[in-house]
Amino acid sequence: MEASSSEDMIIWFEEVAKNAGKVQMEILKKILEINHGVEYLEKWFGDIDVHKMDAEALQSLYTSMVPLASHADLEPYIQRIADGETSPLLTKQPITTLSLSSGTTEGRQKYVPFTSHSSKTTLQMFKLAAAYRSRVYPTKEGGKILEFIYGSKQFKTKGGLSAGTATTHYFASQEFKLKQQQTKSFTCSPEQVITSGDYKQSTYCHFLLGLFYSPDVEFITSTFAYCIVQALTLFEEYWIDLCNDLSQGTLSPRITLPGIRRSVLDLIKPNTHLATWVRAKCEELEGSDWYGLIPKLWPNCKYVYSIMTGSMQPYMEKLKHYAGDHLPLVSADYGSTESWIGVNMDPSCAPQNVTFTVVPAFSYFEFIPLHRQHHKPCDAVVAGGGGDDYLEDDPVPLSKVKIGQQYEIVLTTFTGLYRYRLGDVVEVSGFYKGTPKLNFLCRRKLILTVNIDKNTEQDLQLAVQKGSQPLIKSRAELVDFTSHANIVNQPGHYVVYWEIKGVVNEDVLDQCCKEMDAAFVDHGYVVSRKTNSIGPLELCIVERGTFKKIMEYFIGNGATMSQFKTPRCTTNQVLLKILNLYTIKRFRSTAYQ
Repeated sequence: MEASSSEDMIIWFEEVAKNAGKVQMEILKKILEINHGVEYLEKWFGDIDVHKMDAEALQSLYTSMVPLASHADLEPYIQRIADGETSPLLTKQPITTLSLSSGTTEGRQKYVPFTSHSSKTTLQMFKLAAAYRSRVYPTKEGGKILEFIYGSKQFKTKGGLSAGTATTHYFASQEFKLKQQQTKSFTCSPEQVITSGDYKQSTYCHFLLGLFYSPDVEFITSTFAYCIVQALTLFEEYWIDLCNDLSQGTLSPRITLPGIRRSVLDLIKPNTHLATWVRAKCEELEGSDWYGLIPKLWPNCKYVYSIMTGSMQPYMEKLKHYAGDHLPLVSADYGSTESWIGVNMDPSCAPQNVTFTVVPAFSYFEFIPLHRQHHKPCDAVVAGGGGDDYLEDDPVPLSKVKIGQQYEIVLTTFTGLYRYRLGDVVEVSGFYKGTPKLNFLCRRKLILTVNIDKNTEQDLQLAVQKGSQPLIKSRAELVDFTSHANIVNQPGHYVVYWEIKGVVNEDVLDQCCKEMDAAFVDHGYVVSRKTNSIGPLELCIVERGTFKKIMEYFIGNGATMSQFKTPRCTTNQVLLKILNLYTIKRFRSTAYQ
């Protein structure tokens, strides 16, 4: 991106942020005008001519007449579109592509409409985010980006629509090709490597080209922090072959896809000096458990850029290990398969403290005020169910949110989602001009509940973080984790699965189990454990590589590395079978004895 266009993006955003309330009303009016007459809206709007209404009156009418919706409410319409129905059900704009949400790791595919508007806003968000990053970390003309990005194989629905992940659609779009042409820094890997559908072969080639262009790499990025950690773990296995390929200008026999081989061999040539340098660095790094791998091999890399909030937080320590002491980690922006939401205006901010400034021009946003309940022992929910731990008030528009209040986000989009409950819980930390700045807290869905206990993903992550502290003294690390609420036998109990790197004494793991159990502070859980209506927590240690098998299972079923997230809690029987098959040790807590 040219410097002038970076400044143009910031000037544009300053203007929409200053007039956020007015922009939001105009966005809603535009969405309703474009999609006037679609079947979903007809039942409430009927003969009302939205074109003749002013934006403020239309906003009031819309939020009073159209109900809040979950994905289940819109799913019948999306399924009809997937089956080939062409009448305007959700949008007037033809929907020819459906995205699979990254929240599909429970094994059920969730379709979300994807249109050219989706690609355009993605490109716009990338340009805006790059403009703010370039102010703090300027990059040189003609530099390279080492991107661990992956497209998955698209498939056709019954009605002939293309379906796949949102990232896959974006990488195949004209907007992505335009980004590659217009930005001043270029992705190291050609399209064939990005879209191969084989993440191991793609990762190997990402590394080979990233090393080939090593002096020119300005920053390293991927959609999720997990992808970078997973790739760098593979590097520890690949480095000898990579050095050989760099030296000889060849490509390892492990790369079997003809398209990838051609595209990579067209770019590389023998470089014995570079190969010798890389080999020496790797031999040195191998002796220090690969600490500081990134700056050692990419000395001009200015930062690492990825989504590092929410379910990505557990990978931060490993990413810091690979980044070393001084290489900045920059949190990427806030979005979902359904819509982009907020930009990180302060790339120098530590990822754990990042806030996202809402971009009011992308969708129409509403916010449901949430109040966390404090449970009494007499409270009850269905055992093993997915109840909720919040009381809520009526939704408010973007301009009416309050600092310090927690909210669930509601979206109305150009792609046919109307008052759609996203399920994300955020807290308003402040305002930039007229638009709010958000802290992402967690997904609203409860993931662990047996009795009257109600624990979110955030509660689980905090408990695991506290419970895993004894590992540090053993010079071991927690690689990954998930959980399950086991209610087959009474009393039900939590099962937490850990994969560990390093050798740990059983007494230490027993201590970890006890401390993790005690770290769940939800009142319902504490009371239930004390009265034995929830049994002792069970910690299962799985073999090394188990979570890699889980990732490969999901990728084999249509997920992509660019959107894969380890499920933090699961009821998926295939996944539980994998976890239990590879469990090598089990511990039961004595925290409440």
